[in-house]
Amino acid sequence: ISITHLVGKAVGMGLAKAPSLNGRILWGRYKTHETVAAAFLVATEDGRNLAKVKIDGLDQISCTDICATLRAGAERLHRGEDEEFNKSQGPVKLLPVWMMRPIIWFTGWLTGSLGIGARPLGLEAFPFGAAVITSVGMLGVDEGFAPPTPFARVPLYVLIGAITDQPAAVDGELVIRPQLTLSATLDHRYVDGFQVATLARTIKHMLTHPWELDGLQEPPWGLESDAVPLEG
Repeated sequence: ISITHLVGKAVGMGLAKAPSLNGRILWGRYKTHETVAAAFLVATEDGRNLAKVKIDGLDQISCTDICATLRAGAERLHRGEDEEFNKSQGPVKLLPVWMMRPIIWFTGWLTGSLGIGARPLGLEAFPFGAAVITSVGMLGVDEGFAPPTPFARVPLYVLIGAITDQPAAVDGELVIRPQLTLSATLDHRYVDGFQVATLARTIKHMLTHPWELDGLQEPPWGLESDAVPLEG
């Protein structure tokens, strides 16, 4: 289990507590998704292409299940065995550049707003869920920002930076602690400050109390509830 899986679970729980983020816009009206789902981005073809692994019920399943699902999906993509991805790539590669933008916009509207899939073309209903999660920390990047991708039609993009040792104030003293930088890009058609604050508080609480990610009331290693291994 890596920090990506922990952040993914925390994001899922945050979306569940801020339901105005867990949905899509259709005909100018907001509609809530029935489940909490998010797409984890996966680099393929030695970085020349980008794919995703969508995980449903992100707020309900365990961190271990998230890890197993994401690993299995990434392995299928790397082996070229993800049928839906392969089907969707075929038509795209045949399109002239000037046609790609309107076609991708239309398929994004069809799948992301209407929720209509087309399996023969590798198109899945709500393919990105309500959030896109990408990690650059594994590439040695401390911090970054995920640009919005219009065809994904999601309200939230989360970028996971690297864990690095940073100075922190603990009980009035300056200490060095491992810290993680998360950045988020949000679509203000969905949210205002209140919903964002709810999401941010939930994610921060879960990552500083990681045992609660899997429903434990107290840490299994016997620490007091206010003594946490990760400060920020």
